[in-house]
Amino acid sequence: MTTNADIYEGVTDRILECLNNGVVPWRQPWAISSPRNLSSGHVYKGINQILLSCTAFSSPYWLTFNQARQLGGKIKLGARGTPIVFWKVYEKETRSGEIDKRFVLKRFTVFNAEQTDGICVPRLEEPKTFNVIEDCEKVISSFENGPSVEHGGGRACYMPIQDRILMPPKPAFTSSEEYYSTLFHELVHATGANHRLARKGVTDPSGFASHEYSFEELVAECGSAFLCSHAGITPATLANSAAYIASWSKRLSAEPRWIVNAASQAGKAADLILGAQARQSAERVDEAA
Repeated sequence: MTTNADIYEGVTDRILECLNNGVVPWRQPWAISSPRNLSSGHVYKGINQILLSCTAFSSPYWLTFNQARQLGGKIKLGARGTPIVFWKVYEKETRSGEIDKRFVLKRFTVFNAEQTDGICVPRLEEPKTFNVIEDCEKVISSFENGPSVEHGGGRACYMPIQDRILMPPKPAFTSSEEYYSTLFHELVHATGANHRLARKGVTDPSGFASHEYSFEELVAECGSAFLCSHAGITPATLANSAAYIASWSKRLSAEPRWIVNAASQAGKAADLILGAQARQSAERVDEAA
């Protein structure tokens, strides 16, 4: 009988084969409009883009309290704003005639268009049809006491302190398979929380591209590939997984066994997520015997 360990080993071998043969560049498998100011049309960049994309709103339009009033509307009672920042430049001429510039960080509070009443908001494109894949849904429901999952915004991320996953809206993804592959990636991150498997890359997150961060990303992507295989959607997602893993190619070249070690941790994560499903399968086998 094929075991989870056999499946994990087979997928790892296929990922390694893809890496050895070269892979297509990895890309973000969803399309979301960048957050922008409804009144001015300004497209938020940098840290503000990240701050606004980490919310659960589907609309890309934002505005201040005063801008809402100027547009003839109002902010809904009890709505909580989202802080953004910008640099205010103060100029002062020195005695020598030179201009001395001083940069001061300022904060604004903005509200999403969904938090307003009485304002005309541009219509977004009709969402694509999302096809539910039952075997993938079974994987998700197998994660007992797993993190909460919220849809909206433009980022896919796991927030350890809140034990919460943020995902873009389902129809924003290029395919249902890519949606589930991305969610599986974040679910694997969630297994690293202190009250679960306590992986250092989650419990003590380091800077981007550090050893711990890179290793945790490998664990998450390998784990996602394992879960995709379990749900039967591997052919549609494996190339992107291998390409994403290849983004850490320097580390992989320096430490050839790194991905194997990551795959081992990913196997433990996948087993934890599949816990309920695995027990049900074992019970069916016992009853048949």
